[in-house]
Amino acid sequence: STKRKWQNQATTTTTTTLKQFRIIDSKTKIMSNPDAEAKKELGNKAFAAKEYDEAIKHYTAAISIDSKNCVYYSNRSACYGGKKEWASAAKDAKDCIKVNPSFIKGYYRLANAQSEQNEFEAGLATIKQGMAIESDNPQLQKQMRQIKAKRSSMRRAESSTSAPSSNTAMPGGMPYRNLDSSISKEVMDLHQQLVATTKEYRMVKANINKAQNGKRSNDLTKSELEKLPQGTDAKMYRGVGKMFMLTSRPDIMSHLEESIDKDGKEEKDLNAKCEYLERRMKSQQQNIQELTKTASSE
Repeated sequence: STKRKWQNQATTTTTTTLKQFRIIDSKTKIMSNPDAEAKKELGNKAFAAKEYDEAIKHYTAAISIDSKNCVYYSNRSACYGGKKEWASAAKDAKDCIKVNPSFIKGYYRLANAQSEQNEFEAGLATIKQGMAIESDNPQLQKQMRQIKAKRSSMRRAESSTSAPSSNTAMPGGMPYRNLDSSISKEVMDLHQQLVATTKEYRMVKANINKAQNGKRSNDLTKSELEKLPQGTDAKMYRGVGKMFMLTSRPDIMSHLEESIDKDGKEEKDLNAKCEYLERRMKSQQQNIQELTKTASSE
């Protein structure tokens, strides 16, 4: 009876715990308390109305209920940002990252606060930490370009003389003599990356064609062999390098099926890589365009 009582207590405790918490973000496994969530919703409404002080009050209440939820710190950081209180925004963003290092928005909030305080190197370091978790995050990539452009603009403003002209050409042959030297270097770096990605993309496309041709050839050979009557005494040979080996029909059919299966899997993997490289080239092209556009508009 004592054992049954203990089991009932454990079941009750577990049920109560499950009622109190629920998953609100399956990617980062953020757990939330319903009471704290109610405060957060009030904060969200106030934030949408740009009533930042009211929103801060509700997010603070949510944190007092559940201090292990990174979203509340992130949202309060945004409120401080709305008030231009960047030191407080940075502190909440750091707490957000401390609570959940995998929550990407925390790095975005912190880098934004650091950039607004002209702490450009710290902001770029924060973005790199975030991109170590999610390297292809477009929000962080765009933020990095913006911070670099802002840093370059600040350097030009502090310089007593304007940047010297340059006849260096952008990809496509257009000159960018009016760009800051650091921006020019970054554009060229991005261009080199784009060239390398394009080269890799072409190699992958060639390998896809090779795999497709091999599969078609093996499919055709297998189809022709299947037309031969069973029990035929015709001699069959299988190519091995530059040689041909006398091989039984079952062994040849088995080899063809394995080769067809292998070529099919290789083609699938290469197609996936090809799609990734296409996205990467598009991103690199956009990075170059946005960087030069941002720099030239300053």
